Amino acid sequence: MKTAIVYVSTHHGNTKKLVDAIAAAHDVALIDGTKEKKVDLTEYDCIGFASGIAFGSFYPQMLELMKNNLPESKRVFFIYTCGSKQKRYTNAAAKIATEKGCSILGEYGCRGFDTFGPFKIIGGIAKGHPNEREITGAVEFFNGILKQIPAN
Repeated sequence: MKTAIVYVSTHHGNTKKLVDAIAAAHDVALIDGTKEKKVDLTEYDCIGFASGIAFGSFYPQMLELMKNNLPESKRVFFIYTCGSKQKRYTNAAAKIATEKGCSILGEYGCRGFDTFGPFKIIGGIAKGHPNEREITGAVEFFNGILKQIPAN
């Protein structure tokens, strides 16, 4: 199975820590969504989208990348880091995937160091995150994704 993870990790590299750990443990292609605007994802059987969170959703450039590049009927999963954990963060991404007839395999989210907006004044929130346990959790999440997909 050929897998890619498209990621946008702009502020502190929180999300990149998660996808780097997954790539160290598994054969996945990492695609930096801040550098690649036009990506051919048709050759991948499974596609992950990993993003930091801004205003309660994946970064706008990630959502735009998904709208423009996600092929129809793919298996997808979501990974995110955020200053404070809530459940609605993948709604916009899931809507795009669903509209394209994709199968959503799951999501993994954890806290990440955040100094956006007013948090900068107080030195940020979620310092020290993602921690080793959360990074390991991302790899374990991906292991679970692999178990959901039948072997060729």
